[in-house]
Amino acid sequence: NSKFTSKDVKSSNNSTQSMSSLSNRTDSSNLSTTMSEGQILPSANLKAFTFNDLKSATRNFRPDSVLGEGGFGCVFKGWVDEQGFTASKPGSGIVIAVKKLNQESLQGHKEWLTEVNYLGQLHHPNLVKLTGYCAEDDHRLLVYEFMSKGSLENHLFRRGSSYQPLSWAIRMKIATGAAKGLAFLHNAEKQVIYRDFKTSNILLDSHYNAKLSDFGLAKDGPTGDKTHVSTRVMGTYGYAAPKYVAT
Repeated sequence: NSKFTSKDVKSSNNSTQSMSSLSNRTDSSNLSTTMSEGQILPSANLKAFTFNDLKSATRNFRPDSVLGEGGFGCVFKGWVDEQGFTASKPGSGIVIAVKKLNQESLQGHKEWLTEVNYLGQLHHPNLVKLTGYCAEDDHRLLVYEFMSKGSLENHLFRRGSSYQPLSWAIRMKIATGAAKGLAFLHNAEKQVIYRDFKTSNILLDSHYNAKLSDFGLAKDGPTGDKTHVSTRVMGTYGYAAPKYVAT
């Protein structure tokens, strides 16, 4: 599941019928400009947490709170108050997932910023909800809604005793949900090229509703009369379209 980059290629824009409503469109038409300036877009939907807030919410990032880990760092389970989003005791308030970026991470600040700005502006039932972030000193963290069923990858490969085979009905539900999320990105007011569509990035809630996550490699799609956008090949071997990689 290693990510890769390669030479410049052309990514085509294949328009399909929109599956989104006006309420699911982006909140800003200046997304690419602001991101190129290295700024966080203002969003009424995001809370700027302090590092101590998240340290308390995850019980000092205790090892038994770890939900998963990767090249970016670790994801921790935490709890916050339902009203003010301040840290609360385990088992009370709202459950959250806190992604803590390693300072030596391959993901880096650029991908962290990309994820904050895309998920802070894009809203759809099949995209994971970003609740907030922390950018205090050298600390870079992201706060998401908690997805209790974990990733689709863990279910397919049954990584852990709690994972049981998925029925065909649930598999179809997940596939449809993931496709709706991708279709929304391609048909949003500001089109988005996701660039890392794979099973580990499809998260499931308690009812097996699929939501796309990890927008660190996302890129703006064509604008105006353009039908293509130049981009480096990025993604994960085994999941990227062969024609995309070979172009």
